[in-house]
Amino acid sequence: AMPFAQFHYPFENQDHFKKHFPADFISEAIDQTRGWFYSLLVISTLLFDESPYKNVLVMGHVLDEHGIKMSKHKGNVLDPWKVLSEQGADAMRWYLYVASPPWLPSRFYQDAVSESQRRFLGTLWNVYSFFVLYANIDNFDPKQYTLDPKDRSELDRWLLSKTNSVNKKIRQALDNQDITGAARTLESLIDDISNWYVRRSRERYWKSEMDNDKIAAYLTLYETLVNFIKMAAPFVPFITEEIYQNLVRVPFSDAQESIHLCDYPEVNENLIDKQLEYKMELARKVVELGRAARNKGKVKNRQPLMKMMVQLRNYDDRILLTELSDIIKEELNIKKIEYIDVAEEYFTYTLKPRFDLLGPKYGKLMSAIAKAISSANAIDLINKAREDGKVTIDVNGQTLTIMENELDVRAQDKEGFCAEGEGGYYVVLDTTITPELMFEGLAREMVSKIQNMRKEAGFEVEDKIYIYYLGDDTIDEVIKRHGDEIKKDTLAIVVEKVSPPEESFTKELNINDHKVKIGVKKD
Repeated sequence: AMPFAQFHYPFENQDHFKKHFPADFISEAIDQTRGWFYSLLVISTLLFDESPYKNVLVMGHVLDEHGIKMSKHKGNVLDPWKVLSEQGADAMRWYLYVASPPWLPSRFYQDAVSESQRRFLGTLWNVYSFFVLYANIDNFDPKQYTLDPKDRSELDRWLLSKTNSVNKKIRQALDNQDITGAARTLESLIDDISNWYVRRSRERYWKSEMDNDKIAAYLTLYETLVNFIKMAAPFVPFITEEIYQNLVRVPFSDAQESIHLCDYPEVNENLIDKQLEYKMELARKVVELGRAARNKGKVKNRQPLMKMMVQLRNYDDRILLTELSDIIKEELNIKKIEYIDVAEEYFTYTLKPRFDLLGPKYGKLMSAIAKAISSANAIDLINKAREDGKVTIDVNGQTLTIMENELDVRAQDKEGFCAEGEGGYYVVLDTTITPELMFEGLAREMVSKIQNMRKEAGFEVEDKIYIYYLGDDTIDEVIKRHGDEIKKDTLAIVVEKVSPPEESFTKELNINDHKVKIGVKKD
């Protein structure tokens, strides 16, 4: 048994054995707990009164889609070669990392591998492809530019900080044998890059002039991608090698031949700004609540709204969030943000006892308890329950204690408002849509439809186009008010009300219940 038999100890190689004892790491499935792991420990204790291994990782069993242990006898074994040929080695590796910690049982089936592949590898490839697309259009060469991080935007500095914080966290996780924790942290970072940084920075890459802001956007995304693939290389060796060869080896011919010959990236503590990370997380929390409020009120994100009210947990958060108000307004398509102390004035509470919990305790008193709770000031009772975890009420001369979880609290938005809250944060949207907001919303819808038509027609992202349309008076008013913005966002030379020519790519569309015929033609 390792580490004894492999060196024929104690009959020979005693010096060699001592150099390699105890083992740094061993791993086997959980059924070896009373087998190999135990045997080694007993032998080593008898001989040396010492553990024969420094680290041991117990592997859980692999289960099928239904949670049943795989076995040839049951015929539920998934052929790994099928997964390797259809989803790839990186996809299979990544799923095994993130599905569950290795010491727990793990379900393994192709649909789950595909979903994991889409969520992580697909997102990484999309971010990489986005960078390459616009870098090629602008002939961006990372060798030609340098820009101190302090001279970059707050969004850039946030991403640099976040990347280094993640690097630090991953290193700690791997040192502690926490492979799943490290992998999930990486997955969270690529989601941050794609769904926040790239989303927020798109227009910086679209503009024509190569000013410092555009250079900063390119450098920040480039540096982050290079660091990211180096962090991810031990987990997914093939996709990271592919990206490295293009991102690093092409512009820097003297770079290491392979990403797997590079050092793991060092943490740059100077770039970590925890307050900036907290501030950005706060903004994202408000945006998340704002989107939830829009969904709840069935108001599309392309429909601008005049005002949003925000309640935060403390005044310091209000100061921090004010610094990012422009980002929040753009993300939620809101004209104005107001900070409020009490969100409750925009919705009403109904409060009832939980009969399933209180009934067994109080029986015949329940009707009196329900009456006492419904007649109390709902907001005062809810605040008291949140503060103390319980409330007291008087019922038939008795003082009863009601726990917070024994109250059924429901909120109803007031007319013209839509609210969402979580963890002491509340967002309230004013859903009143004026004619001005309605026309602007229609313009945004038209831009979205035209952008989709550009893709369907096979136009390149930099192609200038002509737009022809036929529509009603409302659509005419949209073009009158917002034609310049439509032209700018779609790279149109002109927007003209005429029947689209035969050579144009034409579709008949429904834009918020307005029938429009639109044709697009490349310049």
